[in-house]
Amino acid sequence: MESSDRQRKKIAVIGGGLVGSLNACFLAKRNFQVDVYEAREDLRVAKFARGRSINLALSYRGRQALHAIGLEDQIVSQGIPMRARMIHSLSGRKSAVPYGTKSQYILSISRENLNKELLTAVEKYPSAKVHFGHRLLKCNPEEGMITVLGPDKAPKDVTYDLIVGCDGAYSTVRAHLMKKPRFDYSQQYIPHGYMELTIPPRNGEYAMEPNYLHIWPRNTFMMIALPNMNKSFTCTLFMPFEEFEKLLSSSDVLNFFQKYFPDSIPLIGERALAQDFFLLPAQPMISVKCSSFHIKSRCVLMGDAAHAIVPFFGQGMNAGFEDCLVFDELMDKFDNDLSVCLPEYSRLRIPDDHAISDLSMYNYIEMRAHVNSRWFIFQKNMERLLHALMPSTFIPLYTMVAFSRIRYHEAVMRWHWQKKVINKGLFFLGTLIAVGGTYLLVCAMSLRPLHYFRRPWDWLTHLQKTACFPTNSMESLKEMPNIISR
Repeated sequence: MESSDRQRKKIAVIGGGLVGSLNACFLAKRNFQVDVYEAREDLRVAKFARGRSINLALSYRGRQALHAIGLEDQIVSQGIPMRARMIHSLSGRKSAVPYGTKSQYILSISRENLNKELLTAVEKYPSAKVHFGHRLLKCNPEEGMITVLGPDKAPKDVTYDLIVGCDGAYSTVRAHLMKKPRFDYSQQYIPHGYMELTIPPRNGEYAMEPNYLHIWPRNTFMMIALPNMNKSFTCTLFMPFEEFEKLLSSSDVLNFFQKYFPDSIPLIGERALAQDFFLLPAQPMISVKCSSFHIKSRCVLMGDAAHAIVPFFGQGMNAGFEDCLVFDELMDKFDNDLSVCLPEYSRLRIPDDHAISDLSMYNYIEMRAHVNSRWFIFQKNMERLLHALMPSTFIPLYTMVAFSRIRYHEAVMRWHWQKKVINKGLFFLGTLIAVGGTYLLVCAMSLRPLHYFRRPWDWLTHLQKTACFPTNSMESLKEMPNIISR
């Protein structure tokens, strides 16, 4: 397709968040005319900045997407490497569980700062424009028409060649697609909410080890902490709403933390903990699945609009960024033909995004409960050993998800296969150990190893020599009259 044809294409990106602004960069890089519509004001303006920064985990998939638009080095320089989980037991003992090899790590990134960098990157493209304070009112995906309401409060109809819905878990674009036949949609609110707290710097330095994702697992709930560039930690408490509702006063909160997270109180500070806990209520977490991700060749969903997931595998942003990267790769492969790219994008991404949604649900149980188990630690060590011995055959699940671009659904299938192989191998090894231990025990008792196996045959031989059990049937018949006469 000629450059002049590309420039004639007009694309509307609904949502100026992480995925929307990244996707706008990909599209503007192709010389399309890109309009980004963001309902909120520009967060780069000081008076609109958020008071508390949410931290995200940037892994390999997200870095690859940033690399494709030339932002990887810039963003990575603003992140803190986390090479392992640091598990805080109830007694205060700490133990590290590595994510992978020494060279593998995830990055703790400020969501707000990352969004600012992406918005600035979008505006550097002459063919792209970000419209802040513009809310989507209506969307006709089959015709490519949208109605937006700007600061002047006058609805405006605009027609585009492609509408890209990147407007989050409560997507307005998706709500219009749900009215179309054969569009499947499901959502689930998990019974847990989350609340953010802060561990401030201590004497100008980190109050804990900085290159770890700190976890306080307590079976039915947990708290995590991610490091920030300003030497603080952003803590997130994940807990059932019914538990949050029991904490009505400052004393309730302090007693709760003294019981379950005693080592965190000196780090957060009693006064700050008692105040910050009630600044905002616990927030809900939703999981969204839908199919398909597109309508004809005029509308497509990406990021949370297509697959909102719970945050426990740290892949929400990374999966959304990979959506943009996969779509860009398809545009290269099919020469920007939207009628081919959109169906192929849905075909590829639906099984992967549904798979990471399920994995995220599973990983919450692992993080809050399994990490307390010695069996879990043994399994992790076994996986690392097998991966070191057979790196192309055995790959730990976390490595496949966070440090490669193996498709999510393929990673799940491979993980299940590896678990079966490991379990069968451990069963076989256990059987060998049991048999070998029994043999050694018999030898230690100075008994011949086959003594007990020979004894039943010796009994039969002895009995055959007695009168009760003749040696053969003919002898039995000959002796029958004598036996009867007696």
